[in-house]
This record gives sequence, C-alpha cells and structure tokens, in this order.
Amino acid sequence: MFYTDNKLQYPVRVDAPNPLFARALQQAIGGVEGEIRVAMQYFFQACGARGDARFRDLLMNTAAEELGHIEMLATAVALNLEGAPLAMQEEGARDKAVEAVMGGMNLKNLLSAGLSAMPVDSDGVPFDMSHIYASGNIAADMTANIAAESTGRTLAVRLYNMTDDPGMKDMLSYLIARDTMHQNQWMAALEELGGAQGAFPIPNSFPQAEEQSEFSYAFLGFQADGSAPVDGRWSQGPSVDGKGQFTSQPTTAMGQQPDLGPARTGSGAQTEQM
Repeated sequence: MFYTDNKLQYPVRVDAPNPLFARALQQAIGGVEGEIRVAMQYFFQACGARGDARFRDLLMNTAAEELGHIEMLATAVALNLEGAPLAMQEEGARDKAVEAVMGGMNLKNLLSAGLSAMPVDSDGVPFDMSHIYASGNIAADMTANIAAESTGRTLAVRLYNMTDDPGMKDMLSYLIARDTMHQNQWMAALEELGGAQGAFPIPNSFPQAEEQSEFSYAFLGFQADGSAPVDGRWSQGPSVDGKGQFTSQPTTAMGQQPDLGPARTGSGAQTEQM
C-alpha cells in the first residue's frame, strides 16, 4: 500500500524556465538511467523478494522514494515549460516557437501533454520497462541496483553541469546526494549477504564442484595473433571471491565447426539446402 500527502519530497524551484532543459530532464524521468526505471526495478524486486524480510522492506521503501523523485522531476519539467508558446498567433509566439523548436524543445510536451512531463526520454521515446532487472536472486538484484544508481548519478551530474538555474542545481544536488546513499545502501546490502567472498559467485547456491573449474578464474584473450592478453588484477593473484586464483592465457577454439542437418521439406529453403 502506498500513501501520499500531496507534497514534494524536496522543494522544486525554477528561476528561469527553459524548454530545452525540460527536454533534458525527461531523460531523468523516462530514460534507461531514469527514475521510472529504478522505481519499477526496486518495486518488482521487492514484490519477488524471498527470505530475510528486511531486504523487501529496504527495496520497497526505496521504490517509494523513487516515485517521489519522478514527481519532483515532472514538476521541474512543467515549470521549465512555463512561457512556452501555446498558439502561433500569440504576441511574439511565432518567434518564441521557432526559437524553442530550433533550440531542441520536444513538442510532445506541448502537443501530447499540455506543457507537462511525460513517461518518455529526452527524445520522446516511451519507457518500455525492458530495463527492469528483478531476478529473484537478492545478490544479483543488489548488484544490478549498484549499476542502476551509478548510471543515474552520472546522468544527474551531467544535468547539474548543463544548467545555470540555481533552483535546478539545488534540486539536482539533492538527487545526486540520494544516488550516493543508494549506491552505498546496495553495497551495504551485499556486505550483509556476505560480501564478495560470501555472495559471489552468484548464485552461491550452485556447487562450484559442478563447474568446469579450469575456466572458473581464467581470463581468456582473443587476440588474433595469439598473444597473451594484457595483465591486470583480473588476471593474476587470488580471485575477488576468495575461491580461486586468477590466471591468464590466449584462447583457442575447442569446439567443432558447426554442421547442421539438411533443411526440412516445406521450410522454404532452396533445393540445394535439402
């Protein structure tokens, strides 16, 4: 169950409305790095969480917070669209409309939403939920969440550097701070699950004795000349999960050349394929 008190999570103020920045903010709403993505990701992870109930609570609380971030950003988009032309016959509207369009304003915000935000990215492409990762494995989900918050914080920093509007900088600085917390809370959750040596490799419930262990910690190079791959932490020393030793070697093809059977009659293939 969700509740609302009709107030924003953090104040949203726009000092100088900018339709182009409204379009940029749409990426933080409906882009693959945006708030719809993380809100739905955490929500569905929470709905499918099994085991320790604290993780469900952690996920659902954060999902609710991200819904509040969508509300903040949608408000910011609408406020940045204040003053955008509604009709070409308005005084000065023709010049303003040309300026807005040439400057990159997304006319969908006007034509489809009446100068309001939409569940789309900065190009007007609707968010289709294809970037929602809810695996049912709590460690895998926490790892995915770190990546989601990292790309979200990167986007928020870019937006912060894109604007000179004091109100927008203030709002974005808050969102950046929350991304910092969320990155840390997901890492802390992984630590509770045992950290690198307890949670990994994911799923830790699969017996590694059933793996082809000679490949479990081998970094393979695919250089055409057969030379050894470049050395790094990933190619020598103990593995991060503490369960093996990294090695490094050029790889060679171990499989056969594919040899498929003839095409079936009625499959639409050429006679020569049958």
